[in-house]
Amino acid sequence: MTPTLRTHFDLELRRAEQAHARGAHQDAWRFLERAHVLSQAHAWPHLRVHGAMFRWAVRHGDWRELLGQLPRLILAAPGSWLGRAPLGNTGGANVGIFTPMDIPEDLRAILAAR
Repeated sequence: MTPTLRTHFDLELRRAEQAHARGAHQDAWRFLERAHVLSQAHAWPHLRVHGAMFRWAVRHGDWRELLGQLPRLILAAPGSWLGRAPLGNTGGANVGIFTPMDIPEDLRAILAAR
């Protein structure tokens, strides 16, 4: 990750933690999704986001999400290494594991600045 991309990635993770701390759990999830989009091309950060998503699911007793994160935890790093992570995918169990998605404009600008 470039320093700029790392800064934005870390910011999204911090925002997720802060939102969770104030009880804004859905906001926390949205920040995790944004971090996921930024991390997809980088194995360790990509795996780290899926770990955070798994922890979010455990905290909230969301079994669907928890079970959906298990294969993603296994496939995240290899998907990044092989360039197979679908661009823009937000990483949750509510979307297909290999489904590309539109990237929000602000995140697209961050990714383009790499």
